[in-house]
Amino acid sequence: MKPVLPIAVVLLSSLAACAPRPDDISAADVGDNQYRSFSCSQLAEAETKYSQALANLSADQNRAATGDAWGVFLLGLPLSSMSGADKETKIAITKGHLQSIDREQQRENC
Repeated sequence: MKPVLPIAVVLLSSLAACAPRPDDISAADVGDNQYRSFSCSQLAEAETKYSQALANLSADQNRAATGDAWGVFLLGLPLSSMSGADKETKIAITKGHLQSIDREQQRENC
């Protein structure tokens, strides 16, 4: 009966290391000051740039989360996260930029 406990601990810790879905990732605080001098058109350009980046990162993250789910199911290991496919930090930062841009657009009445 003793081998079951270590196996259960490994499986549970593997599940905790799985890549989260993009919608479950919170925005990082990037500050509001870097967009203070932007015009409305510059803010719109920055928003387009970060929105496209978020879409690409989200697609990558969804693949990583699916890969992790299959890896844990088949092998007990989150293979995508272990191979560096997890884009959680980049998504959080990109979402933070989009929030900051949105706040500045509201402040400027864009």
